[in-house]
Amino acid sequence: MVEEQAALFDEHGQVIGQAPRSRVRAENLRHGATGILVFNPQGEVFVHQRTMSKDVYPGLFDFTAGGVIQAGEDPDESAIREAQEELGIDSELVRLEPENYADAHTRYRAFRYWTVARGELSLQAEEVASGRWMEHRELLADIERNPGSYMPDAVELFGQWLKDLDGKFPPAG
Repeated sequence: MVEEQAALFDEHGQVIGQAPRSRVRAENLRHGATGILVFNPQGEVFVHQRTMSKDVYPGLFDFTAGGVIQAGEDPDESAIREAQEELGIDSELVRLEPENYADAHTRYRAFRYWTVARGELSLQAEEVASGRWMEHRELLADIERNPGSYMPDAVELFGQWLKDLDGKFPPAG
């Protein structure tokens, strides 16, 4: 089987090449990734636990769907693919401003989105161990109580945006 090729990005969001996913992880190369905040029609956020087989942050809780942008794929295509694969979502995605994220484990250009899921979710067993809907204030309070239990990139990239919602739903974008 041929190894997945990840798109490499610069800090401005321009594609600068590609590399095997294993090399991206081993050398912490800046790549592209999508993050999708998923609401239900009542304004609750979907929170899931990552499987222990994930190569970065196994077993942590995440409140975004998404993943690595493959070589030749644009961010919107990647976000749509990831939302469908991980959660079975085919709802319209609303794009937010991209940001850069970096820590000791991963470094990427984050292409951020939100959506409203309509209907039942279909969880991808290889990536999602379990999940549930949480009111956004409840989620933020749980992150405050248990910061080490959540994906640090999701907290950094979406935490303030969630705080700024302050109960307003749907988000303005």
